[in-house]
Amino acid sequence: MSRRTARPAKRPAAPVLPQDCPCGLPAAYADCCGRLHRGLAPAATAEQLMRSRYSAFAVRDTAYLLRSWHPDTRPAELDLAPALSWERLEIIGSTEGGPFHTAGTVEFRAHYREHGVPGSLHENSRFLRHEGAWVYLDGDHCDD
Repeated sequence: MSRRTARPAKRPAAPVLPQDCPCGLPAAYADCCGRLHRGLAPAATAEQLMRSRYSAFAVRDTAYLLRSWHPDTRPAELDLAPALSWERLEIIGSTEGGPFHTAGTVEFRAHYREHGVPGSLHENSRFLRHEGAWVYLDGDHCDD
């Protein structure tokens, strides 16, 4: 008669967080967008929120994406495509969205790879202050 030993259940692998911040600024993820994702600091500008949201897509932080979305346009849940990886963010321009504004826009191009095929998303996003914090409202896709 053989004796079986119980094996501990495998835990899902923790996501591997990047060293460099995916947002493109010359900073470590932990000191840049990672601080916003962990709730240690709010975004000071619409562009900073845009960068932190891009980074949240890159590191697959759906909780942060939902928290930073305006309640009037926020989806009930968010499923990120597993075959999609975000590779680079390019900020094209912005209007208002500074520390003393209540609204702003950020035009960007986000480069990705899906099933090995490169692509990009070009959008002009709108941001508002809601309860004192910058949030993403919506965006218009731009034709390239």
